Amino acid sequence: PPASQNNEQGSTLRDLLTTTAGKLRLGSTDAGIAFAPVYSTGTASGKSGRTMPNILDDIIASVVENKIPPNRAPKINVKSEIKEEPKDDKKCIQDDCSKRYSDIQYSWICDKHVLWLRDHKNSNNWKLFKECWKQGRPVLVSGMHKKMNFSLWKAESISLDFGNQQADILNCKDSIISNTNVKEFWDGFEDVSKRQKVKNGETALLKLKDWPSGEDFKTMMPARYEDLLKSLPLPEYCSPEGKLNLASHLPGFFVRPDLGPRLCSAYGVAATKDHDIGTTNLHIEVSDVVNILVYVGIARGNGVLSKSGVLKKLEEEDLDDLLRKRLKDSSELPGALWHIYAGKDADKIREFLQKIAKEQGLEVLPEHDPIRDQSWYVNKKLRQRLFEEYGVKTCTVIQFLGDAIILPAGALHQV
Repeated sequence: PPASQNNEQGSTLRDLLTTTAGKLRLGSTDAGIAFAPVYSTGTASGKSGRTMPNILDDIIASVVENKIPPNRAPKINVKSEIKEEPKDDKKCIQDDCSKRYSDIQYSWICDKHVLWLRDHKNSNNWKLFKECWKQGRPVLVSGMHKKMNFSLWKAESISLDFGNQQADILNCKDSIISNTNVKEFWDGFEDVSKRQKVKNGETALLKLKDWPSGEDFKTMMPARYEDLLKSLPLPEYCSPEGKLNLASHLPGFFVRPDLGPRLCSAYGVAATKDHDIGTTNLHIEVSDVVNILVYVGIARGNGVLSKSGVLKKLEEEDLDDLLRKRLKDSSELPGALWHIYAGKDADKIREFLQKIAKEQGLEVLPEHDPIRDQSWYVNKKLRQRLFEEYGVKTCTVIQFLGDAIILPAGALHQV
């Protein structure tokens, strides 16, 4: 409703601004005005001179003074200031958008929770992406590897160029981190016989976490950095120069999250018997994430599943029909299994994991947060219980070679 001119106590900041704005006069020295002027009309050396805004009132006043001329009565229709969304936006996301976006190749997967953009080259993808992104839904864009220099991302290529570098390597089975040559990790990436053994003789399941990352990535791998940037999906949003990339346009005084890029590499779990172990435990990112699968290695050696065995294991997951169809396509190469949850379910999942920890006799401290600590990989049995006991359904996505998965900040996921 319109803000009342006589209502002196607004219930919101917007009401407060609109009801007091009419009282403001640039340069006024009246003691009775709602806000003091930000800058006086005198010089900085004058007794009443003020050179910088130093209270919140000043800052608010500067906004109001610039928005509302001094002599205009504050009859502002608040509703008219907010551009209403088209009424069919939500309907379009949930139902059929084929008429509105007939020039875009797309599908819905995971009960219409995830948008799949099938043609990475379509310059209009961002229009449909925008509708989906407003509702906090994950997006999958396939075929990104077709834009990349594939030879740069092969395991042997990275090992050859950077094998002498030192990095922290995590054994996902026991969470033990060691600092070692990167070459040791890459030697065992596809050859299981060259993988490290742990004390009990089991093969280590290693992850080279976030190496390199951020500025180190750009400095150490300039060719790969440039190849990645030119291949990003939806450049309007994802490119550092994208016109809709909010982080790129924040003023310099904001503390930004680490926006990467970073290289995440891990041995395959599906090729072993460790199906209850993840290489990335359940967690939340503080910023939106773009994850592109640039290379998939095929493990060889004793004790690993064949490609058909891996596919069979993936088919046992609760998959969308379109993902099952992709698994049967010989031109597609699956590389990562994702489980994604909406941010609104975080509290339920946190409560569930704390309950499971107590059942297993683990100590649950008040300051312990199973999601923040990334201490859980929710296996198939637990995912079923989570649905039955808390009504939280898992969104299961298989990431194939070249797939970019775009997650909104706050979405929970494990890989």
